[in-house]
Amino acid sequence: CKPFTKFRFTQLHATFGVAISWTMACSCALPPLLGWSRYIPEGLQCSCGVDYYKLNPETENKSFVIYMFVVHFSIPLTIISFCYGQLLCTVKVAAAQQQESETTQRAEREVTRMVILMIIAFLICWLPYASVTWYIFTHQVSQFSPIFMTILAFFAKSSALYNPLIYVFMNKQFCHSMMLILCCGKDPFQDEEEGSSTSKSKTETSSVSSSESSA
Repeated sequence: CKPFTKFRFTQLHATFGVAISWTMACSCALPPLLGWSRYIPEGLQCSCGVDYYKLNPETENKSFVIYMFVVHFSIPLTIISFCYGQLLCTVKVAAAQQQESETTQRAEREVTRMVILMIIAFLICWLPYASVTWYIFTHQVSQFSPIFMTILAFFAKSSALYNPLIYVFMNKQFCHSMMLILCCGKDPFQDEEEGSSTSKSKTETSSVSSSESSA
């Protein structure tokens, strides 16, 4: 069973994905610049964030904060969990139908680890920040220290860094593609593997030839 055999990821799919990413980013970042809510210094005053500390009817920040939590946190988390859950189920079904294939079983384990790690990474990055800011917003209190808020904001805003690292270090295809980009079209690790395989093959061939000659 190969459910993705007929699907081919094309440049159109990539363009569509990039367009959605930019649309979501702009719908998150632009409204405060256009008058819907506002940005204010947060934490140690070294970065800015949405004003969730005080309800201000003039900037309508209450509706914007609710919009942010629903559209840019709750819905993405639901989509991520659903899509990766479906992917995990599909891979498990394929692995169950090909139990004799070690390659399929290994692929299932790799996908399972990667899916779990990506969901956990998303939650570690965003859940603390989202929970604390929602608490401040609903209770209109700010007893948290600036250092604490800065640390939460740092983890949340650095979340975009972790997904590529997870993909590269846990997926051989992504790792190979990254090596090709960084090493000017060559993958030194693959070259070593191919060289090792070639050497092993030659050794085995030589051994067989020697055995036949002796016989």
